[in-house]
Amino acid sequence: MGKAGIFMTIRVLAFAIAAVTLGGCIADNGTLEPSTQAGWKQKDKDLMSNLPYNQAAVPDGYRRSIVAYHRKEGAGTILIDSDSKYLYYVLPSGKAIRYGIAVGEEAQAWSGIAKVGRMEEWPPWIPTPSEQTRLGPLPAYVTGGPHNPMGARGMYLYSNNKDTLYRIHGTNQPELIGSAVSSGCIRMTNEDVIDLYNHVKVGTMVIVLGPHQGDSPFTPRMALGSTSAN
Repeated sequence: MGKAGIFMTIRVLAFAIAAVTLGGCIADNGTLEPSTQAGWKQKDKDLMSNLPYNQAAVPDGYRRSIVAYHRKEGAGTILIDSDSKYLYYVLPSGKAIRYGIAVGEEAQAWSGIAKVGRMEEWPPWIPTPSEQTRLGPLPAYVTGGPHNPMGARGMYLYSNNKDTLYRIHGTNQPELIGSAVSSGCIRMTNEDVIDLYNHVKVGTMVIVLGPHQGDSPFTPRMALGSTSAN
């Protein structure tokens, strides 16, 4: 092989290595299958067919994907990487379902270990005293439905048998997925939160990483590559 051929081979290898390195923190942006209605109940279909908000397209990087997972948490664990705006549901054999999320503003973000203590479909919203103080005046009670900021599902996190007031839930603002805007809770699209809810049970462990403990841009080693998630 001549010098030109060797040089070209080195360049190709360099690009291949760079692609693998970036894959540690960036999805491969391959074609992802759209969210399906598998697991939806008739109430879900009825309510989701008449939304009071505009359905926003979630950027490819935050669409539901199956990724390789390289942390030690066991299958069935939920891990939330607030820095990267991802929630992982750990699968067997080194895989995880990765969902895009919106997370609490930095000053209000919560981190730690909890368990799902309660689960509810189309939950009502009862603003906390701190939400009333910061965002009020708010109604004392909002019935469940697509108009409700809690969205299609609510998973309530408990620690030491006490409600942390931290929730994983749906949203009526899907355009904010990938942002840090909520009041300390984890928001998912209604399609994704229904999917996650169908995997989860009361007692599921939830780990919420603190700042700079998760994936890219600080420690880009949690997940490599992605494939479509049904």
